[in-house]
Order: sequence, then structure tokens, then C-alpha cells
Amino acid sequence: MDIDKNKRYARLSWVFVAVLVVLLAILGVLQYRWIGEVSVADRQRLRASLQASLQRLSQDFNSELSTAFATLIPYPAQFEEMERIEAYSSAHQQWKSSSPHTRLFRRLAVAVPEKDTIDLFILNPTSGEYEKQPWPKEWDGFHQRLQARLNDEGPGPRMSQPSPGETNLIEMPRFNRPEPGPGPGPGFARFNRSTRDRKDSRPPMPPMRMREMDWFLAEVDPSYVRTSMLPELLTRHFGAQGKLQYQVEVALRDYPDHFLFPDTTTPANPIGKNADASVTIFDITFDQVMRRLGLFRGREGGRGRGNGGPPPNFIQAPDRGRWLLSVRHNAGSLEAVVNQARWRNLSVTAGILLLMLAAIAALLQFTHRAQKLAEVQMEFVASVSHELRTPLAVIRTAAHNLKGGVVSSTKQVQRYGTLIVDESERLTTIVEQVLRFANAKAGRTIAQQTPTDIRTIIDETLASTSTVLDDSHCQIETKIEDNLPPVLADPNALKHAIQNLLTNAAKYGCEGGWIGITASSPDDATVEIRVADRGPGIPAEERNQIFDPFFRGRRAVDDQIHGTGLGLNLVKRIIDAHKGTVTVHSEPGQGTEFVLRIPTVPAEQRDEFAHPVS
Repeated sequence: MDIDKNKRYARLSWVFVAVLVVLLAILGVLQYRWIGEVSVADRQRLRASLQASLQRLSQDFNSELSTAFATLIPYPAQFEEMERIEAYSSAHQQWKSSSPHTRLFRRLAVAVPEKDTIDLFILNPTSGEYEKQPWPKEWDGFHQRLQARLNDEGPGPRMSQPSPGETNLIEMPRFNRPEPGPGPGPGFARFNRSTRDRKDSRPPMPPMRMREMDWFLAEVDPSYVRTSMLPELLTRHFGAQGKLQYQVEVALRDYPDHFLFPDTTTPANPIGKNADASVTIFDITFDQVMRRLGLFRGREGGRGRGNGGPPPNFIQAPDRGRWLLSVRHNAGSLEAVVNQARWRNLSVTAGILLLMLAAIAALLQFTHRAQKLAEVQMEFVASVSHELRTPLAVIRTAAHNLKGGVVSSTKQVQRYGTLIVDESERLTTIVEQVLRFANAKAGRTIAQQTPTDIRTIIDETLASTSTVLDDSHCQIETKIEDNLPPVLADPNALKHAIQNLLTNAAKYGCEGGWIGITASSPDDATVEIRVADRGPGIPAEERNQIFDPFFRGRRAVDDQIHGTGLGLNLVKRIIDAHKGTVTVHSEPGQGTEFVLRIPTVPAEQRDEFAHPVS
């Protein structure tokens, strides 16, 4: 009944384990999908955060550039109080004393139309005055466009796409106050139609026109932006513990092959289209410049064109960002960062699941070993009970016969006495084995160690097991080297270990008719004791288990050889307690040999232990 119940419990355990494995597999699949969804969300969040940081950097860069540029332009009142060039020089002096970016512009100039030509006044950094100079060669394209606009007698279109040499040049025209234009022009007809529809006889107003009086020019110094202004902004928006998490590249927007940052050389691995995010910078916000100069006061809801302000098309078409700033994560891309995090999460999840599977496997193994150990212990209890019951029954029967006068002759009394002594010794051996095992489990395997002579130990062990050895009818052969160094040992425990080996040889190797015991010293630090027989040997599948407690081989069980399964376990525990080793060599049909190796007393201490050696 108990066996059937155990089998039922075992089947239920396997079903439970199978269910756990299936649940872990489902959890693993769900975790994989969840981590994938989280990775997609992380990727979107990182891109949005990166783009927002780039927008803030662009706004800060453009704001600082616009502020520095606006500070260089005189207020309208300054033109009323002083000459034009003098007003620009005064504005430069004020800018130089207040701006934190006094090296931002490489060249400052004022272009003034004179009849059919345009004169250029370039700032002399030494004197702080604008001096008339020839147009620089790299500004030829811009000069020609200004000349064309001047010939058209109107503001004309804003500056078209500049060449790479003109990209860093900022232009700010100054317009006169609106004044009536010549003749009615095309606008008159439109105005006249509206008056006819309204039956209004008032004469139409002539069209108003504005004229460009001069142009303020500022050329940004890329080297200053590259070495000072841009690194400061990058550290502010992307720095973490003093390091940038991204590779940064700045190129001309309309000329992607012209690089400005980190230097002007073509990088070995340009970011280009592989950027995680990008934003345009160098976008002068002219409305900010106009507001600072007070050019937005007047009619039309505060957006009038009084005080020399620009026409609406100039304000409503702000400058495009001329530079393209691209970033890429140091790991290669944001995709790589997200993938690394994803694989880390997957690895951690897989590790946890594997640990859970390993824990389940270990639990199964421990449970199986515990069940097996419980079965072995039950067998041990039954075996010990049987081993104890047999000598007790023999002793009780012999004593009862002696008491009842059944035995009368002296020879029979002697035989009964011998029987009682033998069974008592057998009973004593069993009890001693159990007690030694209990002491070993409690950590008291050996008592105090003393210098011990191996020859004496072997002789006393042979004497104590002479009865067992004689009953085996085996030839006993001993070979002990002379002058063996003493060992530091518990004599009683060591004798018990050798006695167990000799008893096993007599029980299981008696078929060979020979038992050998040898002692030698392969080196001065070790004494080696060998106990061998020529019996059937130990099966290969049992060699790894013979030192386990309660283990008894198949042959011992089948042949009903008396024993408790504790002998070899005690041998190993005793030798281990002496810091020695025990090994076994056995082949089927060729006998078995146990080898004990025990450390000797250190050479420098042997003289002081010479007399106590037994």
C-alpha cells in the first residue's frame, strides 16, 4: 500500500514539474514580447528626447547669435544723432564692452549704395572704426546680388543660396521711411475698381515704396564657434559627467560635403544620413533683431513699418538654418543602445528562468536523493535490527539451554560458551559501528592524535580480527617496510579503519583464498597502507557509491552477507579526519585493493616524539 502511494506521489510530482516547465515557457514567451514592446517605446522616447534637446540647443545657438548680431546694429535714434558710419562704430564699441562673444565675428562691414556702385566699409579691429576698403574676393557673389537689387531700385528678393564661402555672412538691410511711389501703377486700377464698386469718388492713393539705404554685414568666425561656443552648448545639453554621449557633426546645410565641426576635414566615418537626429542651426531670428531695435512699433496692430522698419515680406520669411547639426550615439546608434538594453533584459530574464529551472531540477534531484536515502535508512534499520536480533537470539537460546540443564557434557558447555563469546563479539562490532557512525556525524570521528607506529597498528588489528580471518580460510600475507616514519593518528580509529577493510576482504574476497596487507613509505611525508584480495571485485557501476553510508552492493544483498553498510563510509571519514586519502582499485574477477595514505609526523618533530611512539 505504501509503495503504491509513493508511486502516486511520484507521478503527481512529475505532473507538477511538467506544469511548472510549461508555465515557465509561457512566461518566457510573454517576457520576450513585453521586452520587445518596451524596447520600441524606449526607442521612441529616446528619439523624442534627443530631438527635443537638439531643438533647445538650436534655439539657444540661434538666440545667442541673433542677440550678438542685433547688438551691433545702431538704434534708429542713433542715426538721427550722428553720421551713419559713426553710428555703426558706436554700436560696435557698446557691443565690444558688453557681449560675451567678442570673437564671434571674423569681419564686420557696412555696404553703402553710392549712385551706381556700392561702397564697403570694413571695421578696423585696432582703431574700432569702419574704413572704406575693396570688396573681399570671397564676397564677390554677394556683391553682385546687392548690385542687381540696387539697379532694380527696390528691395528685391532676399539673398539666394550663397556659395560655401558666403554661408557664414549675415546681411541686415536698413530701409528708409515709406514714401509715395511714382505714378498710379498697377495698383491704381485695382484701387479704382474697388472705389467704383463702393461708389466712392475719392482719388486713389499712390503706392508706397521702401528703399534700402545701407546693409550691415557680419561674417561669423567658424573657428570660434567650433572651439568655444558650440562645445559649451553641447556640454550643456548633452554632457553627462563631463563626457558627451553622442558623436556630433556640423556641416553646411546646402553643401553636405563641407564640414565645420569637430573640424573642417572630412571625417573617416561621417554621420550623414546615419544620424540618430539632426537639426538646423545658424538661423538668425530677424524679428528678435527688429524688436530690439524698436522697428515693430506703429500701425497695423504693432507690426507697422514706421521708424525705418523692413517690409512685411522681410519679416515673414526668416532666414533658414544654414548649418546642419547631426548626432549619433557613441554606441553606433540609438538602435544599438536599445538593442543592447533589450539583450541585457533578455539575458537577465533568461538567467532568472534558467535559475528557476535549475532550482526545480535541483529540487527534483534532492527529493529523489532524499527518497533514496530514506529507503536506504529504512533498509539500514531493518538490517541492523536483523543483525542485532540474530546474535541476541543465539545468546538467549544458548543461555536458556545452559540454565535448563540441557547441556551436560563439558565439551558441549565449552561449545556453547564459544558460541556466546562469538555472538557477543559480533554484537559488539555492530554496536561499535553504529556508535562510531553517530560520533562521525556529530563531528567526533577521531580522538586525540598521537605519534603512532604503523607496524604496531597493523599487528594489533590482525590480532583483533584473527577469528574472522581464520573463518575465511584465506592466506594472510603481510609486508611491512622497516623503519617506517610514525604517523600522527588516533590509534583506535586507525585500527578500526584497517579492521573494516580486513573484514570486508574476508567477507567478499574469500573466494580468492588470499588477503594481503602491506605498508610502505613512498616518500618521507606519507605512509601508504594497502589491503588487497583476489575476490570477484567490485562492479564498475558500484565503485562511486561504496563509500556512501548504508550502501550495500548487490552481491552482499543477494548472498545475504551480514553487514550494516557503514564500514567503508567510516573508513573514509576516519582517513579524511587524519588529512589522508583512501582510494580503491578493482576489476571484475581480478580482486580489489584499498589504498590508505596517511601523513607522517614532520621530520623536525620526530625526535621529540621518539619515546612516546607505541
